[in-house]
Amino acid sequence: MSEPRSVLITGANQGIGAAIAARFLDLGDKVSTIYHSGQDPDPRILGITGDVTDTETVEAAFKTIEAQNGPVEVLVANAGITRDQLLLRMTDAEFDSVLSVNLGGAFKCVRRASKSMLRLKRGRIVLIGSVVALYGSPGQVNYSSSKSALVGMARSLTREIGSRGITANVVAPGFIDTSMTAALPQERQDAYKASIPAGRFAQPDEVAGVVQFLASADAGYISGAVIPVDGGLGMGH
Repeated sequence: MSEPRSVLITGANQGIGAAIAARFLDLGDKVSTIYHSGQDPDPRILGITGDVTDTETVEAAFKTIEAQNGPVEVLVANAGITRDQLLLRMTDAEFDSVLSVNLGGAFKCVRRASKSMLRLKRGRIVLIGSVVALYGSPGQVNYSSSKSALVGMARSLTREIGSRGITANVVAPGFIDTSMTAALPQERQDAYKASIPAGRFAQPDEVAGVVQFLASADAGYISGAVIPVDGGLGMGH
């Protein structure tokens, strides 16, 4: 059995992040998270409350993680928010806040994690994107912009540090069966499912399985890729 790795998953206290964390915990890895609010993470996870958009907070969190779990070898940038609004009604704050968390937060964590990865000459960076990054969605100019930017980030990272044993990829989920989708009116859920070739929402663990693979030794030659987990919704995009 391989040595446990230090794995950091932002926003691992709920939803997709919690499912991803469960996968790595089952492998015996040492899992940590930076999360802003909501329920507490699994007690087996080193949980640090903080804001990923703040550089000093991220630095302090990494120092705590490194002291307890060792240098971060796998980073999953999962933390994200939505502030959906039609274009002409979207405020500067609604646009800026989504870009700040979804893109800026990922950047700050990637920048800090890459320090240890470059020293180790190995590492896995997985950015959690979205099907709407390339497919588009009305009312989500801010969200889709932030998620499509992660593709450019992963590909630039691949060209910049890919020769050092570090991979950077994007996982792009579609509609996932979470508390957020469960709260939608049934007719809207049915309409969404009708547009998905698979005819259903994904389970969070189906996204987690792809992340686990990208973080494995088997995926050492995959970098700069966008892996959709959307039941065929975004085919060709």
